[in-house]
Amino acid sequence: MTTHVRPSSSPRSTRARRTGRVSALAAGAVLVLLSAPAHADVPEGWGGQTQPFELDPLHALGLYLGLPLLLFALIAVAVYLPSMVRGEKLLPDYSAGEPQWIGGPRQGVAELPAPDGQDSRAGGASGRW
Repeated sequence: MTTHVRPSSSPRSTRARRTGRVSALAAGAVLVLLSAPAHADVPEGWGGQTQPFELDPLHALGLYLGLPLLLFALIAVAVYLPSMVRGEKLLPDYSAGEPQWIGGPRQGVAELPAPDGQDSRAGGASGRW
């Protein structure tokens, strides 16, 4: 089955497309004109606007170092406090459990062959320089 598609050539659809294009261009032009900067004077009573704000070193240190450290401490407390209230340990306990040898013999080192003599390679790793 074949369906032939003809482009619409009715005057109504052509007029709608032209209207859409013109309105899009007009909207773009209006946005460009509205984005111009506002020209206003500084209100009275706001004196000293031409002088830059001076920040003393102690205040700058508190602002740039103290606030991030305070935020870090608050986040750490928010993370650890619920665990501490429930009585959970914060550090892992490494003493529990037995060491595991993944991929090694099932019976431990008892299954490994013992060295036969001085030149034997059984029984573990060796190195020579």
